[in-house]
Amino acid sequence: TGVIRTALHNMDREAREHYSVVIQAKDMAGQVGGLSGSTTVNITLTDVNDNPPRFPQKHYQLYVPESAQVGSAVGKIKANDADTGSNADMKYTIINGDGSGVFSISTDKETREGILSLKKPLNYEKKKSYTLNIEGANTHLDFRFSHLGPFKDVTMLKIIVGDVDEPPLFTMPSYVMEVYENAKIGTAVGTVMAQDPDAANSLVRYFIDHNTEEDRYFTIDASTGTIKTAKTFDREETPWYNITVAASEIDNPGLVSHVPVGVRILDVNDNPPELAREYDVVVCENAKPGQVIQTITATDKDNSANGARFHFSLDEGLSLNPNFTLRDNEDNTASILTRRRRYSRTSQDIYYLPVLISDGGVPPLSSSSTLTIRVCACERDGRVRTCHAEAFLSSAGLSTGALIAILLCVVILLAIVVLFITLRRSKKEPLIISEEDVRENVVTYDDEGGGEEDTEAFDITALRNPSAAEELKYRRDIRPEVKPVPRHHPSSSLDSIDVQEFIKQRLAEADLDPSVPPYDSLQTYAYEGHRSEAGSISSLDSATTHSDQDYNYLGDWGPEFKKLAELYGEIESERTT
Repeated sequence: TGVIRTALHNMDREAREHYSVVIQAKDMAGQVGGLSGSTTVNITLTDVNDNPPRFPQKHYQLYVPESAQVGSAVGKIKANDADTGSNADMKYTIINGDGSGVFSISTDKETREGILSLKKPLNYEKKKSYTLNIEGANTHLDFRFSHLGPFKDVTMLKIIVGDVDEPPLFTMPSYVMEVYENAKIGTAVGTVMAQDPDAANSLVRYFIDHNTEEDRYFTIDASTGTIKTAKTFDREETPWYNITVAASEIDNPGLVSHVPVGVRILDVNDNPPELAREYDVVVCENAKPGQVIQTITATDKDNSANGARFHFSLDEGLSLNPNFTLRDNEDNTASILTRRRRYSRTSQDIYYLPVLISDGGVPPLSSSSTLTIRVCACERDGRVRTCHAEAFLSSAGLSTGALIAILLCVVILLAIVVLFITLRRSKKEPLIISEEDVRENVVTYDDEGGGEEDTEAFDITALRNPSAAEELKYRRDIRPEVKPVPRHHPSSSLDSIDVQEFIKQRLAEADLDPSVPPYDSLQTYAYEGHRSEAGSISSLDSATTHSDQDYNYLGDWGPEFKKLAELYGEIESERTT
């Protein structure tokens, strides 16, 4: 059948893992002359967990500086196992020792190593070494080979703590100090303390980290660590300050440690009490004596230890108030009461009541506030109806509707007066009142006349109207402001004056007389002038006279003047005949 079986007992994979076997097959039952064939079979032994883990050494030593960080890995340890795969998996544990609370161990599954980590900070000055018993055990056991066990091993690890120069260590993780708000500059607030944890015990220097504005309110003594005030405080503005104090070794300034310091500002009774708000106090006109019209309260910026109890009273320096009084309710409130019956706005509409408030602090402080009390008209149930001045008009018998009606009447009367004045100003008088004013009259002659030789057709006496010339005419479109200059005429007869001379005289009078029309007025005088010495140049009478003019040259002007040449040629022929 070709079955391959082991020939040795208890074969060990760790001693030899691989085997090679040559197999030969023959026919004819292996007789001579038969044919054969061979092959090689490679055999690999599989692993079983038959080898327990073993530490190479029974004692180990590890150096760890005291400055090692908590949680960091400080060393490794490994137990050997001849098996492979899952048969070699193991787990490391710390079974005893004085360092079991300071160190911890875990297993790296890939490298099968034990990783030693720090659980707590080390301090060389307190403990210089630790001893650990570490066990390494297989996690997958084969009970067929349990007689070969136990499948675990133990070793001892001694850890030496190394001395490192550490920064100073404060005696407390944080500090809380107190100071009164009225403390003077330089007042001691408190002291911080730090020491060098090393064996050298170097001197320590203190300083404040001035990272914020709050740090500038304090100073610290570099040698003693005493914190003092650098500015004055006001608890009502800032009741708490947070600063950071640092400490470093003088021999090694690079090693610095920090600690937070909180400073609480204690209250001092330095703020007098005052009214809690602005009160609008109203008293009704129909108020009765002893009636409470307002309850007031006070407030104090100081804390309850210096201002929780308030006392109210009227100013004792003033005379007894006949109108109002005050009652302290002894619960940090006070009531304002009336002292008489009925108040009238017509006589006095506002009253002022000074109130004195004191607190229960040490020393007690007080302040004075003045309440303004208004007199108002109220309903019977005490509701305020109005406090305005229009109520006085209503009491006099004038309602709002009557006032509006009076105002409308006044507006209508003013509109009528303005309209009347406007119409009066827009009305104008005519410039010419009488038609007898000859300055604007036009004399019309419906007569053609007989030419320059006809001197009888036009009567020049119309321009020489003695009545029109002698009568003084005033302008009626304006009121003359200057007295007109009287006109002086020559005593000679008007018939003997030439028309041209007459016109010059009238022109001079018009220029000098302010009552005559202005320059844009038109004065018309029909004047042709004297008869020309050369006689008339008109052609109206040329047909009746004889002329020696020769019109034969018109024939030389061309065909355009042919008709004119024939016309004058006929006239010339008639003259010769």
